[in-house]
Amino acid sequence: MGVTLGRAAYSPNIKERLDFSCAVFLGDGRMLAQAAHIPVHLGAMPASVRAAIDRCAPFNPGDVVILNDPYLGGNHLPDITLVSPVFISLGGESSGPAFFVASRAHHADVGGMSPGSMPLSTELFQEGIIIPPIRLVERGIRNEAVWQLILRNVRTPVERNGDLEAQLAAHEIGSARLKEIVARYGAAETVAQAGALIGYAETLTRKAIALIPDGRYWFRDYLDDDGQQSEPLPIEVAITIEGHEMAVDFRGTSPAVSGNLNAVPAIVHSAVGYCLRCVSLALLDSSLPMNQGAFEPITFVIPHGSMLDPLPPHAVAAGNVETSQRIVDVVFGALAQALPDLIPAASQGTMNNLTFGGQLRPADAQSAGGEISLPFAYYETIGGGAGGGPSGSGASGIHVHMSNTLNTPVEALEYSYPIRLLEYSLRHGSGGNGLNRGGDGLVRTIQFLAPASATVTSDRRILPPYGLSGGQAGEPGKNRVERDGQLTDLPGKFSISLAANDILHVETPGGGGWGSEQKESISQTS
Repeated sequence: MGVTLGRAAYSPNIKERLDFSCAVFLGDGRMLAQAAHIPVHLGAMPASVRAAIDRCAPFNPGDVVILNDPYLGGNHLPDITLVSPVFISLGGESSGPAFFVASRAHHADVGGMSPGSMPLSTELFQEGIIIPPIRLVERGIRNEAVWQLILRNVRTPVERNGDLEAQLAAHEIGSARLKEIVARYGAAETVAQAGALIGYAETLTRKAIALIPDGRYWFRDYLDDDGQQSEPLPIEVAITIEGHEMAVDFRGTSPAVSGNLNAVPAIVHSAVGYCLRCVSLALLDSSLPMNQGAFEPITFVIPHGSMLDPLPPHAVAAGNVETSQRIVDVVFGALAQALPDLIPAASQGTMNNLTFGGQLRPADAQSAGGEISLPFAYYETIGGGAGGGPSGSGASGIHVHMSNTLNTPVEALEYSYPIRLLEYSLRHGSGGNGLNRGGDGLVRTIQFLAPASATVTSDRRILPPYGLSGGQAGEPGKNRVERDGQLTDLPGKFSISLAANDILHVETPGGGGWGSEQKESISQTS
């Protein structure tokens, strides 16, 4: 499914950066398998399928549900999810679907108050078109009214049309492959083995939790601000390990904020599930199936009305990308107290979200004095430094934790948009010092060749990624704009109008260091 979606997509964000996830579910909504695409979708995809079942059942062959509403199964509006039932006869009287296939792709524009649909918003309605779980396709017939309504509410309808078609193609492949498996092994055996796989993942996860010392482990970290007010925002966690169960309590976290860093609970589930998956893989030294079983040993306390469970219509665009990263930092910070010889220091802790867009007049229209213009909109996240850890230094210039995308190649960017990439390099020396250094961040310098509106949503511009076991913090990031040779510092979250030849500089944070350098010198002396 993922290969099909990546190859068939129109937008660079999906076909180059691979900003999407694909998954398979049982007919009762339990996640059976999810590809290793985007970690922030791990716990959010099941919420989407559950919302589709609750809102749109009963299903018929050929149905496809579409949704992006964060308060009804989504995570933020640019991530559009499609859910398709797969009907296979299992015998007996049941006429419901045996499986579901689902895909979630980040669409580079879904409307809203700024190109790229990641604005400095204060309510959900400013972020783009809101799609509750509804049928996009019914009994194999596309609902043209819904399709056209979506395309009319975005800045780049041709690109959105192609990306949605790519998601539908991925679902066709997923359905066909499932039916091939059933044809090969039989329906009863397939369903039995699917249940066994979920049980196996739960068993392995419980085994890994049992290897963590029992106790209560507490940690707090902060987001710089919410883009509207300047106060740091605490995220606090207390993790209790008791036998083969893990309780995760976020009481003490900031109340919901006026900016867009609020995150729905599905994102919290994704981040915690990702952390536990990393720990399980390390403790067991074996692969762990990604399905519903991996979440069964975890219980959550997420305060209602907090930044991690806001009331609608609180803005949530950046909760998926920035708040998710800080949840990982606090969960790993707590687990480092239990597993000091396993957990690394903080990585860059941000996705450095950049969106821009505008109207481009083709050369032939300009020469003829015409009014033809082509809209463009782009979204990307930018890598940085990974934290150093007990086993070695952190990697430099990579996507970390909840972001698992590729970068967009320079050639693809310059081919698709009126920009020139002047510099794309490592930010040497930005990783924190220590026995094992943090990885270095990146420098991305973009010259705009046509007027554009740009928004950057980034964090770790004030409060740096922490070091562990005596290691030093990584360098915070920097954002700047250059006009007529004059550099001006910009905050972590901003929107700006850019003229032709303006230059945007984004310098991403380095990872924290691990271990004291003094330990290294003592070791060398001895």
